[in-house]
Amino acid sequence: MLTLLVPLVLGIVQAGLVLHVRNTITAAATDGARAGAPLGADPVQASDRTRTMIRAALDDRYAADVTAADRRIDGTDVVEVRVRTEVPALGLLGPAVPLDVTGHAVKEQAP
Repeated sequence: MLTLLVPLVLGIVQAGLVLHVRNTITAAATDGARAGAPLGADPVQASDRTRTMIRAALDDRYAADVTAADRRIDGTDVVEVRVRTEVPALGLLGPAVPLDVTGHAVKEQAP
């Protein structure tokens, strides 16, 4: 019974870790995009805000590959922040699962 229960509990904990990292990075990318959306803001502010949020909640390695750019999607100007990272799938030292998360915010336009 114990040989079945321990791997099950560890698997649930690991799935929780991966989901926590993914949700944190998604929230940081979206908030970073919002930071780059006001008039006068630029993509550098968006990527800086995203890195700051990730580093506040997770290890610095998760903020290593953050990019931001102005884009046009379906005729609307937006700020896009993309975060690429890897999360260990089996324990903290096991093989990694790649995550590629994107956040968008509509760019503010001058009247």
